Amino acid sequence: MFPTLQLGPLNIQTPGLLILISFWVGLTLSERYSARHGYPGDKLYNLVFISLAAGIVGARLSFALGNLSAFSGNPINLFSLNTGLLDSFGGIASACLAAVIYGHRKRLVLWDTLDALTPLFAVLMVGISVSHLASGNAYGSITTLPWGIELWGARRHPSQMYEIIASCLTLVITLRESSHGSIRGSLFLKFIIVTSIWLILVEGYKGDSLVIASGFRGTQIGFFIVLTVAIFLYNKLVANANTHITGNN
Repeated sequence: MFPTLQLGPLNIQTPGLLILISFWVGLTLSERYSARHGYPGDKLYNLVFISLAAGIVGARLSFALGNLSAFSGNPINLFSLNTGLLDSFGGIASACLAAVIYGHRKRLVLWDTLDALTPLFAVLMVGISVSHLASGNAYGSITTLPWGIELWGARRHPSQMYEIIASCLTLVITLRESSHGSIRGSLFLKFIIVTSIWLILVEGYKGDSLVIASGFRGTQIGFFIVLTVAIFLYNKLVANANTHITGNN
C-alpha cells in the first residue's frame, strides 16, 4: 500500500493521482473513438469537464451537508484537496444531472454519447482499481487459499488484484469492440454487462462491504439490478436492429 507520494515538499495522495491519470488517458481514448465514428469531439470534452466540475462540487457540498460540524468551525475546509471529504453519491448525482442538462441543450444523441464515453469509463475502472490497491480500501475477506496476502493482521483475498485484472481485461475487450462499427449503444451496454458481472463476483471476496443476508452484500444486489437492466436494454437494441434490417429487406 502506498497512500501518499512524497515529491520534495509535496505530499501527494497517490489514489487521487492515479484516478487523475486514468481520467486523462481515458479521455484521450474517447477522443480517438469520437474521431473514428464522427462524434463531435468538442462537445464530448465540454460534457466531460462540465460533469466533472459539477460532480466535484456536488460531492463536497453533499459531504459538508452531512457533516456540518466539520466545516462550521473552519469553512476553508470546503476547498480542501482531501478526497476523503467527498460524498460519492452526491458527486455522481450532480455529475449525471449536469450531463443530462448539457446533453439536452446541445441535443446530443444518448446512445452515441454513451458509446463515445465508454473508453473513458473503462480506463477509469482500471484507475479506481489501482487506487484501491494504493489506499488499502476494498481489501479482501479472510482466506486460507495459498495466494492470500497478509493484510490488517490476517491472511486475506487479494481483492484489489482481482479488480485490477478484471478491469484490465474489460478495457481490452472495450478497445477491441470500439475498433469497429456496431449497434448504437451496444458498446456501452456490453461494458456495463461485463463490468457488473465481475463486480458482483469480486464483491463477494471483499472484507469491507456490508453483508445483508445469506452472505449477499448490498452492493452485489445493486450491481445485479444494473446487470439485469443492461441485458434487457441490450437485447432490445439488438431486436430493434434486426427488425430494421428485416424491414429494409
